[in-house]
Amino acid sequence: MTNHKVNYLSIDVEDYFHVSAFEKISPPDSWSKKELRVEKNTEKILSILNANSVKATFFVLGWVAECCPDLVKRIANEGHEIASHGYSHERVYNQSRDRFRNDIRRSKQHLEDLTGQEVFGYRAPSYSISKDTFWAFDELLEAGYLYDSSIFPIHHDLYGISDWPRFLSPAVKVSENLWEACKEPNGEPSLMEVPISTVQIAGKNLPIAGGGYFRLFPYKLTRLGLRRINRFEEQSFVFYIHPWELDPGQPRMNGAGWKSRFRHYLNLHKTEERLWELLRDFRFTSINKCLNVPNL
Repeated sequence: MTNHKVNYLSIDVEDYFHVSAFEKISPPDSWSKKELRVEKNTEKILSILNANSVKATFFVLGWVAECCPDLVKRIANEGHEIASHGYSHERVYNQSRDRFRNDIRRSKQHLEDLTGQEVFGYRAPSYSISKDTFWAFDELLEAGYLYDSSIFPIHHDLYGISDWPRFLSPAVKVSENLWEACKEPNGEPSLMEVPISTVQIAGKNLPIAGGGYFRLFPYKLTRLGLRRINRFEEQSFVFYIHPWELDPGQPRMNGAGWKSRFRHYLNLHKTEERLWELLRDFRFTSINKCLNVPNL
């Protein structure tokens, strides 16, 4: 163990056919016909976490929870935090406000019914809360969520708010449908925003903490960037991973574009080994513990 800062470990519990990049060739009405692999892959992650005495936050897709209720119960029973990844894995900026409201409430209620624990956190599919959908913060607050972890402060073709603060901060409502991040709450209702971590080089935010970037970059580079956050900026980082990223034998999705295929399948065979290294090199816990949110 080389770092003393405690970081946030998060698992986005979805299957390979839920990925937004495959949405045109994998519509929701086809999901029930596909091979379900999320349960086995999530159990693999649970075993790795148990071997390293690490607790994490599992952002569970509501559709997965309905298919695999015992998996959700196991995650909760092993002391991890259950949070919401929505129900249908539809990007927020593609939803109407009413549909989003129903989606986040349906998922929250189902997860709470399964576990008997209140769900406090939410992460949007593909980090898809944008400047045009800040009304999502209003809906999350009204639905009873205490924090959101949907903002990726980078430039990207599918997501990102590049000028959002890089570390934990309140997302404060300043007027009707207008939110901003600030260091001190102004007395208005607020959510805590837990953005996905970046490393800043020459004034530019670069992704470093999970997902496809974990598979793209050599692990030594990932470790260097994460250590920079812990040691030089004296901040905790948020790391994320998906169960399907530990599954090099997953079925191939025919019909996707080359960019989507590259992002999805790159170095799947290296993820598990790198995860073991990550857990040896850094300290982690669940987001609710870092925020001192009660775990009922």
